[in-house]
Amino acid sequence: MADYWQTMIWPMLEGAKTTVILFFIAILVSIPFGFLLTLAVKSRIKPLSWLAHTYIYIMRGTPLLLQLLLICFGLPMLPVIGEYLVLDRFVAACLGFILNYAAYFAEIFRGGLLAIDKGQYEAAQVLGLSKWQTTTRVILPQMFRVALPALSNESVTLIKDTALLYAVAVPELLHFAQTAVNRDFTIVPFFIAGVIYLVMTLVLTVFFKWLEKRFKFE
Repeated sequence: MADYWQTMIWPMLEGAKTTVILFFIAILVSIPFGFLLTLAVKSRIKPLSWLAHTYIYIMRGTPLLLQLLLICFGLPMLPVIGEYLVLDRFVAACLGFILNYAAYFAEIFRGGLLAIDKGQYEAAQVLGLSKWQTTTRVILPQMFRVALPALSNESVTLIKDTALLYAVAVPELLHFAQTAVNRDFTIVPFFIAGVIYLVMTLVLTVFFKWLEKRFKFE
């Protein structure tokens, strides 16, 4: 019996490792990329601002699954350049998550900037702060504090969305759970997978609650 549980759970934990790796890659790249998109949206250079707006609209307006399928299976089918766009499935999935979530983070950051009173900029000018000092010492800390709850929610959603890797044949947690279900004719692996997802989201939620207290959001 113990051997059976080992053969079922260990592959699922390996799949969970893939889930966690994808999560960290996506978060660490999409958050700064999202902030750059926010700056592009607010840019006075109209073509740049329009491109950023269009990008955000497309990425938020189409399903993440469609984007993953396009990157994994659609790009290699393009004439002439398709053969150069064949990516490792995990790399392609990381790219899809980064491009998608950057658009959502960009909107979160934009909302955080809009929440800052214009008087903050004027007060910084009165104090003689440079534009760089105003941005880094006054605006960004307040923006981050306002955006933190939304960042927390989006990060939890990201953890759950990693289950979409199953659709592009990347062996992650859900893949191994489904394999065990088909092999053993039992739904127990689905419950175990659910518990693992709950543990991951719990850890993430506790971490963001700690951040909120650290930045005195509450």
